[in-house]
Amino acid sequence: MSVKGGFAMKLNAELEHLAPPQRQRAWKAPLSFLASIRGRRNEVPTTGGGWPLLGDLPAIRRDALGLLSRAARAGDIVRLRLGQDVYLLNHPDHVQRVLHDNHGNYRKNYFYARMKPLVGEGLLTSEGGAWRRRRRLAQPAFHRERLAAFAGIMAEHTAAMLDRWSVPAVRNEPLDVFAEMTRLTLTVVGHSLFGFDLLGQADEAGPAATEALRITNDRVFSLVYLPPSIPTPLNTRFARSLRVLDRVVNEVIAARRSEPKRPDLLGMLMEARDVETGEGLSDQELRDEVMTMMLAGHETTANALSWAFHLLSGAPSVDRRLHLEAGSVLDGGVPTLDVLPRLETASRVSQEAMRLYPPAWIFGREAVADDVFGAIQIRAGTAVMVSPWLLHRDPRWWDDPDRFDPDRFRPEAVKGRPRYAYVPFAAGPRMCIGNAFALMEMQIVLAMVASRYRLALVPGRPVEVETSVTLRPRRGIWMTAHPREAHHD
Repeated sequence: MSVKGGFAMKLNAELEHLAPPQRQRAWKAPLSFLASIRGRRNEVPTTGGGWPLLGDLPAIRRDALGLLSRAARAGDIVRLRLGQDVYLLNHPDHVQRVLHDNHGNYRKNYFYARMKPLVGEGLLTSEGGAWRRRRRLAQPAFHRERLAAFAGIMAEHTAAMLDRWSVPAVRNEPLDVFAEMTRLTLTVVGHSLFGFDLLGQADEAGPAATEALRITNDRVFSLVYLPPSIPTPLNTRFARSLRVLDRVVNEVIAARRSEPKRPDLLGMLMEARDVETGEGLSDQELRDEVMTMMLAGHETTANALSWAFHLLSGAPSVDRRLHLEAGSVLDGGVPTLDVLPRLETASRVSQEAMRLYPPAWIFGREAVADDVFGAIQIRAGTAVMVSPWLLHRDPRWWDDPDRFDPDRFRPEAVKGRPRYAYVPFAAGPRMCIGNAFALMEMQIVLAMVASRYRLALVPGRPVEVETSVTLRPRRGIWMTAHPREAHHD
């Protein structure tokens, strides 16, 4: 029996004692109410397509960015059918309300629950008091005085990578820049945040992370969610990748348990005690934080750097400007925290790369209580979605939005845009804790690479966007490295 039919039978039973004319009048109020609900729901535009029952799920799995672009043309608030109704918010004012002004009314939605088999209850997925406690414990590791030490580690491993490139550069052999950036950032995050040498693990952990993240993405946008305990082929592959990652993480923790305290993130987390209970983090809690930091701390930065080099290869004037700046500021040395403000082009290239290819291309929240966006009401329990990919390419806020132009991030240009038109690290209280770390790493790597090499795309190797949990190049970015002399191409 339909919901409507069941409702009618129940209402008729309640009104049985009334005479027919009275019963007819009594029906008018509930039917009017149902019509108003239907009307309000239909006020929110949709993509205009979708499948019966499946809705927009096939489209978002097939071409997520295409679906989002079509949705954005329908309005600033669009209803997507992704197993449940999800409201896409595509105006900076709406984003500001969810992430800042009324952030207490929004929690992480069901997308994040499907990430928990990979990262557990870390900073990315935890909520409420558990999240606030962990954020307090982790925040000191990202203070400015710690970043100074991290800068040296970043420069050291970038220099080692560039030395390793000398052989393929002489031979004119192509490099997969995405693989190189993944290896570099995984090594940097190991040394900087955990004081542990992941270099020997990088070749194994990198593919495992790629596979685990890809399968996690499939789960996020799946209509039928099968728990990881069910031994499907997909779950079996995920379990195999997770075993590799868990082994690496457990080795990190075990090695540090037997060493003196160090002033890095893991050391601080191990020594930290809750002010109310005096308890520290359990091994499982440490595992979740290490896994979250290891994956988020290298995956997103590797993606952003890879897209930056891809964009620079098509903008020779910007590439030369970056090279000349690096030569002038570094003067044959390596970047330190003090010289970063002078690497302005490197900073703007980083920001523009994350505008065009935001690593976190989409994220979601769920309304705890009813909320209102203009004339549209969002009910409690409703999922909302924000896409930096759309915000960052909206012609209302960005002139010629598909063009690579780092000068968009000159101070005078930034002042002319809505604050929430650019959210590569989200915003508000739950802004990414590692945003300063990531930006510093991008500046250092871009400047050091530009000082020694010009990277050129290999013909016949197309670059494609893959919408995994992060925005990554599907089959890598193959480039050749051409040595440079100081201040010259």
